[in-house]
Parts: sequence; C-alpha cells; structure tokens
Amino acid sequence: MARILGTSVPALFPESGPVHVFLMGEAPGPRGADQSGIPFWGDRAGLLVYRALQAAGLAEVPEAAWEPWDGARFRAEGLRPRLLGAALGNAYPACPTDDGHAFRAPKDRELKSEENLARLRQELGQACDRSRGPLRLVTFGKRALVLREPLNDLPLEWHALPHPSAQGLLQAAPEKGRGMKLSDLQAAWEADLGRLLLHKYS
Repeated sequence: MARILGTSVPALFPESGPVHVFLMGEAPGPRGADQSGIPFWGDRAGLLVYRALQAAGLAEVPEAAWEPWDGARFRAEGLRPRLLGAALGNAYPACPTDDGHAFRAPKDRELKSEENLARLRQELGQACDRSRGPLRLVTFGKRALVLREPLNDLPLEWHALPHPSAQGLLQAAPEKGRGMKLSDLQAAWEADLGRLLLHKYS
C-alpha cells in the first residue's frame, strides 16, 4: 500500500449560495482524500456519497472521475467536484495512522483536542452562516458523534448514518448483514442519505 501522506484536508464548500447540509466523515481515507486533498474524493466510501449528492442535484462530478475512483488519479488529472448547496468535511482533518501505512480510526483525544475543535467550529460556523436555518449536519460512523457535546452550542440539526464502508454497513445491518448482499446495503444507504439531502426542500 502507498504511504499515507498525512494531508490536512479542509472542508469543501459551494463556490456561492446557501449551504443546506454539511456531510461529515470520520477522517480522510488513505486512497482518497489523503491523496486528492478533497473530502471523500477518491475514498471508497466517497463513491456512494458523491453518487447521492449528484442524484440530489447537490454536486456535479466530472464523468471521467467515476472510473477508476482514485484520489491520486484525481489529483494528477486535476479532477474536482463542484458542490451546490452542500458542504463536505471530516471530524478529523488528516488520515490517522500509527506507522504511515495503515489507517486507523481517530481517537477521542484527537477529535476533542483544542486545535481540532477550533477547526470544526470555523468550518461549521462558515456553513451555519450560509444556512437559512439550523444547519443539517449528517455524520457518517460512530466516531464523529463524540463531537456532539463539545459542539452543542452551534445551531446544528444532527443526523447520523452508519459509515458507508463495507464493515460499517454490515455492522449496522440486522444480524450483522448475514445473508444480505453488500450492494443492497449500499443502495439502501444511498437512499437514506438521499432522503436527508432532499429534505432541504421541505
């Protein structure tokens, strides 16, 4: 596996206009955002995220990006998404690793550090300033939820989905997904995210 770069990945915002929803992952993935420098861009789980965003009319994805879905290629070829009404970010800004090669989940002390909380307040505050009401925040995976208490003074409407990785979807499924197809779990997750994205119009 390629060495993790440790890229600090800032939140991605629409060029102009309101922000209806902020999608928050746990941390940049080693083959995706760590390489591309853009949230979810090239991460395996990010494929589902951007498909749902494009279907909801909240992102434009270059046709050349869909295959192969790879952050290093995106960076090399200058491929970028364009957001419309949605912002993307991570609970922790860099790919967590102990050895420079293997990804691990961010730890509580990393997520709740003064520096990280200040970054999140700046990014979420920017999104709140562009929202026409309480900002809809959708978190992916359990790790991001530890931030709910430290950030409870921000005008956020919290929603949580399982992490869209294969492991996350199987863990969240009834009976750990026994007898279920991963493609069906992914389709159901995309549909759940789509409903949260489209709720902005109600």
